Amino acid sequence: MEFIVLAIFIIGYLFIALEHTFHIDKAASALLTGTLCWGLFVLGVHEVPSHLAEDFASFQAHFLGDSSLALNTFFEHRLLHHMEDISSILFFLLGAMTIVELVDAHEGFAVITDRIKTTNKVRLLWILAVLTFFFSAVLDNLTTSIVMVSLLRKLIDDKETRWMFAGVVVIAANAGGAWSPIGDITTTMLWIGNQLTADVIVMNLIVPSIVCLLVPLGILSFTMKGDVKRPEISLHKVDPTSSGERNLVFTMGVAGLLFVPVFKTATHLPPFMGMMLSLGVMWVITEIIHKSKNHEQRSQLSVIGVLRKIDSASVLFFLGILLAVAALQEIGHLINAASWLRDSLGNVYAINVTIGFLSAIVDNVPLVAASMGMYDITAAGAAVSEWDGYFVQNGLFWQFLAYCAGTGGSALIIGSAAGVAVMGLERIDFVWYVKKISLLAIAGYLSGAVVFWLMFR
Repeated sequence: MEFIVLAIFIIGYLFIALEHTFHIDKAASALLTGTLCWGLFVLGVHEVPSHLAEDFASFQAHFLGDSSLALNTFFEHRLLHHMEDISSILFFLLGAMTIVELVDAHEGFAVITDRIKTTNKVRLLWILAVLTFFFSAVLDNLTTSIVMVSLLRKLIDDKETRWMFAGVVVIAANAGGAWSPIGDITTTMLWIGNQLTADVIVMNLIVPSIVCLLVPLGILSFTMKGDVKRPEISLHKVDPTSSGERNLVFTMGVAGLLFVPVFKTATHLPPFMGMMLSLGVMWVITEIIHKSKNHEQRSQLSVIGVLRKIDSASVLFFLGILLAVAALQEIGHLINAASWLRDSLGNVYAINVTIGFLSAIVDNVPLVAASMGMYDITAAGAAVSEWDGYFVQNGLFWQFLAYCAGTGGSALIIGSAAGVAVMGLERIDFVWYVKKISLLAIAGYLSGAVVFWLMFR
């Protein structure tokens, strides 16, 4: 049964990676994969896997009754245990997406985008890349890529040129998200899971992430020529909000997102609590400032109205894929994979670079979830070898994993949430991305990896 579950997992991944070929949304494939993996595992298992024997013995000591019922109840308990971590991530994402959508509904991002006047390709490329890099660190790479694609459509009329800029947006968004605890879902997972602390993420990963972006930008600065043609803008558009309302909501949104790591540090509560607090504050304030408007205007600018626009499919995708990875963890496949990587490569840098390249083929979320399941955090003072020392909290393995998983996915457009979002919005061809962007992304990724190695070797 273990191999059947693994086969379903691989087939599910195939449908996720080839979403546009099969014309089946990846969220549907992920949900089927996650639930089928768990269902078949529980139905087919007749004994506790060896790596869970100690946990089962402890559970059984507090359980009276039929042993087969105890086994089923034990795996129900294990599923709910995984759901604690999964739910924390999903609620964090839901809160962050709602805040960003609320700012966008008020056209708050126009505070910055209206100030971009240049039409020179190289100068505009650097401006947009730097904006994307820092936006991604504050907002997260998925939502930043969505915002930046919207901006590109206002600044660039030619499709081919816009696609090239969109490819750089993918690289910049992933590089910017890698050095922030709230910038990339994989970095957030490592932060929430206590593998890394926020200060270490920022201080140790910002330099490799900058290099990861600067190398592609440097290459394009010598190859890209000319000016961009801007699309015609309608003069009859009516702004839904006043200038003061846009500035207020934009400021509150950015401050609310920045408040999340501060809240976690002060209270030691999960990050989603800080995100929900920020959302609650914005909800109340936006209700107050729009109370005098008619029902139709309020509905478009309220949190309730914004929630209808949230990409719920993305949230369900994360749920399904994290459930599937949890099933593989319970079966023991991840432990076997960890042993194979350790025995075959024997070097934490090589392991992480490999994981980064794998994240270009599949999604980086399950790869990081798998790594978190494969390698336990070594307790402080418990390291008995140099290898163990890499896996303590804030150890080099976890730091390099955050960089590699966050930036390696840029090599292919399906390798990251930002890439998938840009691909869907701009209808970018997979083969075109491979020809025009992939080598640039790989050059940046490996350059940043070398910089990280030089910093800590």
